[in-house]
Amino acid sequence: MSPFHLGFFTAFAPDEWNGPMASGGGDFWTGDFYVELAKNLERACFDFLLFEDAIAVPDSFGGSRDVYLEHAFVAPKHDPVPLTAVIGSHTRHIGVAATMSTTWNRPYSVARLASTIDSLTNGRFGWNLVTTAGAGIAENFGVDHYPGHDERYEIADETVTIAKQLWDSWAPDAVVRDHETGVYADPTKVHEINYRGRHFSSRGPLNTVRSPQGQPVLIQAGSSSKGRDFAAKHAECIVATERGPEAMKAFRDDIRRRLVEHGRHPDSCKIMYLVTPIVARTDAEARDLYDAILATDRSQLDILARMSGWTGHDLSVYDLDQPLPPIHTEGSQGILERLAQWGSGKTLRQCIVEMGFSSDSVDLIGSAETVADEMVEVMAEVGGDGFLIEAPGFQPSRAFAVSITDALVPALQRRGAVRTAYTGRTLRENLLAF
Repeated sequence: MSPFHLGFFTAFAPDEWNGPMASGGGDFWTGDFYVELAKNLERACFDFLLFEDAIAVPDSFGGSRDVYLEHAFVAPKHDPVPLTAVIGSHTRHIGVAATMSTTWNRPYSVARLASTIDSLTNGRFGWNLVTTAGAGIAENFGVDHYPGHDERYEIADETVTIAKQLWDSWAPDAVVRDHETGVYADPTKVHEINYRGRHFSSRGPLNTVRSPQGQPVLIQAGSSSKGRDFAAKHAECIVATERGPEAMKAFRDDIRRRLVEHGRHPDSCKIMYLVTPIVARTDAEARDLYDAILATDRSQLDILARMSGWTGHDLSVYDLDQPLPPIHTEGSQGILERLAQWGSGKTLRQCIVEMGFSSDSVDLIGSAETVADEMVEVMAEVGGDGFLIEAPGFQPSRAFAVSITDALVPALQRRGAVRTAYTGRTLRENLLAF
């Protein structure tokens, strides 16, 4: 079996500051905690560190912002893009990616920013493409109309198409720096794009030089048919939340089929499955820790409050001891369907418990050896390409990070399942290494 890839998924938000594995922090805003985390992940040869983002304080749950602020569920959250540049200056190999909305950013601005960060990180930047669903966002931008699901993907397609053309508006050899002629950049190798679409137009060219990767690695998450097709057209790495090896394999097969339909090689895009490994000295200790985390009121409230924010639908109004009735949302429909288990007859309370850590593809609980064996087995069944690890409650701690970097990863390395050294210079080179 060829090795698989590892990424870490988090946000520029509070670390675990009030739980059993609390780092004693919560003062996340300096970025120091995440620089330290990145260094540890680089030591373990992770492909990349990916920062999720949100651009509003939700008030979807119970019609109030209180629960989100009191428990730091979705807020506070700082812009991760500047943090990626800071992390890049403190590391040498690990890729670092940030979420930027395709709905609420102008194509030229986001293309220019992404190119700049890719240069600052020496070709290790990734852009996580999100269409941004959730309540309160349109009001923050002073917009009355909130684009629907399909329209957001139309906007996203134009945004990324323009960005790609802008990144290519500078030829790789446009900067000549000829001391004899005094020419810095060859004007014949910098061109306008003159794009006109339904939602945007852009003349170009960018006024930034071509970055080390040419364009940042494009990352995307979306389980709807529109989302999958968008990913197959543009993405080089996909965040997947399909539940169980059978669904994981079906998702991967579907994406690879769509890649071919878009004229791309199926290996040109890596699918990373979201997991939250709970690793302890023994299987029993890990199971006790997992059960203790999920049994807390905070954990159960976390699922409902985050789901309400993601979908824009208040889940506080439903009886926990009845099945969740059918709901349509213009937000994250796929994740809501996974929670509800419509047609199963299960109560909302049962579904919350079975949801586990919200978006995990498989439950990974046990000693480092047990979890490593299961990860290898799942990857063999699914066919690849890797795992994206997140912390319980989306609040990482030093203790959790060390359980991964200093226990789980060495167990995987002993099995030849993950890399022991970086072979590529850029994030894209490392993603495509196997």
